[in-house]
Amino acid sequence: MPNILIMEAQRGIRNTLRERLEYEKYTVEAVADREEATAVVQRFEPDLFICDHCPNLGLKCPFIIISNDTSVELAVEAVRSGAMDFIPKPIDMNHLLASIKKATGNTHQTEEHDLLQPRTTTRKTDPGPQEIVGNSNKIKRVKELIDRIAPSDARVLVTGENGTGKELVAHWIHAKSKRAASQFVEINCAAIPSELIESELFGHEKGAFTSAIKQRKGKFEQASGGTLFMDEIGDMSLSAQAKVLRALQENRISRVGSDRDIEVDVRVVAATNKNLKEEIREGRFREDLYHRLSVIIIHVPPLCERAGDIPILASHFAERICREYGIANKTLGAECIEILETMPWTGNIRELRNVIERLIVLGGDRITVEDIHAYVSDFV
Repeated sequence: MPNILIMEAQRGIRNTLRERLEYEKYTVEAVADREEATAVVQRFEPDLFICDHCPNLGLKCPFIIISNDTSVELAVEAVRSGAMDFIPKPIDMNHLLASIKKATGNTHQTEEHDLLQPRTTTRKTDPGPQEIVGNSNKIKRVKELIDRIAPSDARVLVTGENGTGKELVAHWIHAKSKRAASQFVEINCAAIPSELIESELFGHEKGAFTSAIKQRKGKFEQASGGTLFMDEIGDMSLSAQAKVLRALQENRISRVGSDRDIEVDVRVVAATNKNLKEEIREGRFREDLYHRLSVIIIHVPPLCERAGDIPILASHFAERICREYGIANKTLGAECIEILETMPWTGNIRELRNVIERLIVLGGDRITVEDIHAYVSDFV
């Protein structure tokens, strides 16, 4: 497992982060300041550095900034200085875990984005996305829609609550399309400061701003010939929305700092957990962009609306997690499944997978009702 070094002045936060990351099976060292960090790196080689201000330790590993200062200026400075992410306090642990997974390339951890498990961007050599698990009528409908729309170039808007598997739907639309041999490029519109989103989407020329030391292609250019997945599109700023609308209307973009247009051939699949019609009424989302994106709408149902899929999902996750850990298969008894079927699952598929992993790690050879009462928060 990756090594993580935490530098955080507040003892409570430092200890909480250490305990949580150790629970997630990372090897962790936690220090209060730069002096302690310098001493630790003499014997501990981190794969990731989590710190409360921009570091200057000469480390070559990626780093994540966590800070009480939520100003846009600091966020922009952090990203331009090379930070993988900037996370304000109080820390959103799901956000942090997702960033850690991305920074370390560790697909063992679980994240926000899937019906099955987190996946890296599909490349030409990838075997393809994981199976969409479930036999309920609502999930069958989602699969049927994917099969029908994938061969076209129609834009798709995927809606649904967090953790339902919107990203996996996007992967399948790409995998079954005529663009499958080309790139699947994704961008999380909520994770990038509004000041940097234009550069991320459209690229920039050398010297376009202070830290633009070389020319860089944006996501639209990277995805040309393939599919661009724009996750959390509802969190994009209005100014960025206007530029995306132009790109979709004209199939051309302009890098930041350039007056030259570049033609792009991109199929856009967008996703959101927000009600975009309500966002339009509140003036936070452009109606014209909504109509550009929503040629086809696929709604991914929450787990509470497909409770009949829980037995097959639980069995699938248990088998997969045991294989990942290199241990003998553990099974869940019928009584355990009955309990799982009655739970609210506000975190949807992601929450179910996390619970199954927790039971696999902490439970016995056969998961019992006692294990659920001991280790699942709804019963603790």
